[in-house]
Amino acid sequence: MDTFARHGLPVIAVIGNDAGWTQIARDQIEILKDDVGTVLARTAYHEVAKGYGAEGLLLDDPTKVDEVFAQAKAIAASGRPVLVNAHIGATEFRKGSISM
Repeated sequence: MDTFARHGLPVIAVIGNDAGWTQIARDQIEILKDDVGTVLARTAYHEVAKGYGAEGLLLDDPTKVDEVFAQAKAIAASGRPVLVNAHIGATEFRKGSISM
């Protein structure tokens, strides 16, 4: 975000924030029977982006997807980078894949 803001690059970045190292947790919990180090807080990445001179948006309501992305596109169209911190739920989507 710092580089994008410094160089005026109107990038839209999206973080899927599930408040955990879910990919790591899948194997760790199964093998070690412990989730230590994999359960995290929902970091305020949208606030971090602002600290770097970009704009940050929080998407924590699925009914507001269109609204938030329209806002992100408008910000990018004005020449500023924007980060969307999208709160997502934990899923089994990548179960069986390996983290490296």
